[in-house]
Amino acid sequence: MPQFILASASKARRLLLVSAGLHPFVCPSEFDESQVPLTDPPAYVQELARCKAETVVKQFPNGLVLGCDSVLAFDGQIFGKPRDREDAIARWHQMRGQVGDLYTGHALIPPEGLPLVRCAVTRVYFAPIDTPTIEAYVDSGEPLQCAGAFAIDGKGGLFIEKLEGCHTNVIGLSLPLLREMLAEAGYRITDFW
Repeated sequence: MPQFILASASKARRLLLVSAGLHPFVCPSEFDESQVPLTDPPAYVQELARCKAETVVKQFPNGLVLGCDSVLAFDGQIFGKPRDREDAIARWHQMRGQVGDLYTGHALIPPEGLPLVRCAVTRVYFAPIDTPTIEAYVDSGEPLQCAGAFAIDGKGGLFIEKLEGCHTNVIGLSLPLLREMLAEAGYRITDFW
């Protein structure tokens, strides 16, 4: 089996893979995201995931490289990580009591193969929380590290009322989609246990 490489610094993505029995070698991509000017959320995250995986695969030509990227699409805007505290608070004022779509692009590059690029989307229902709660959550620091300014696998999970779609997608990668992509590349997920 080829070495499984995660082209991401995301601790949440790594922990998801480990919980599913995969133990990736982590090699964060240094790809400059500002090089991708797309505004369509699925196209944007798929292109970022592909670019990140392609950057890392150069170091591991015999590896199986997975790149991912997530954004929240809300009211026609793409929300990646917030710029600062004020940006995160403003976003939460917009999102509270509303619904957004979390997109994650997945790019899997097998050894000597062409990249497989897919996107998963999950609908996220935000709780109608008050301003002091928003400020306390932002001051915890957690939202500043996450696409959409929330982490469902952390304190932010308290403020999500419902999900429609894959729940692991909201954490950073869709495990069911990864299983399908591995099968398309000729592998079984259990090959990596």
